[in-house]
Amino acid sequence: MILLELFWSFFQIGLFSVGGGYAAVPLIQNQVVDVHPWLTMGQFADIMTIAEMTPGPVTLNAATFVGIRIAGIPGALIATFGSIIPSCIIVTTLAWAYYKYRGLSLMQGILASLRPAVVAMIASAGFSLFTMAVYGQRHLPPDILSADPVALILIAAGFFVLRKWKHGPILVMGCCGAAALLIYSIL
Repeated sequence: MILLELFWSFFQIGLFSVGGGYAAVPLIQNQVVDVHPWLTMGQFADIMTIAEMTPGPVTLNAATFVGIRIAGIPGALIATFGSIIPSCIIVTTLAWAYYKYRGLSLMQGILASLRPAVVAMIASAGFSLFTMAVYGQRHLPPDILSADPVALILIAAGFFVLRKWKHGPILVMGCCGAAALLIYSIL
């Protein structure tokens, strides 16, 4: 039964995650934390961090990691397969439709209308991960002043370095991780 639930959850994620891996993060969060309480928000944040750091698409990595956490190797295979199947069907169908109707303005209008929704989904996932990092929970607490100052400084420093000097995100993540390890071990 759990394998069927894993397949169906990641099939839905694969079906509705328009815009790529980061747009799927709120959908994954909804399925694995809210709908099926397979993971806590902290475990979800850890899995998303690992999924981001490992090579490959974020959604596929997350499906594999969640599946293995819930049901071992069969769970990893089923969750991964569930997240891939909708994409294969949709991409094949859209490629055929785009090739056949690419000159129509309706097709261009549809593509342009999806962009704001994707930005909103990515912003929602970013806000959830931000509040988890700074406050240790998904939503803003009643006392906003209870923010972790070390986390805020590391987020600001990482953002500044990424925007100002265009360093690679892996280098910035590694440096922030090392700095956090050092600071939290001293405190």
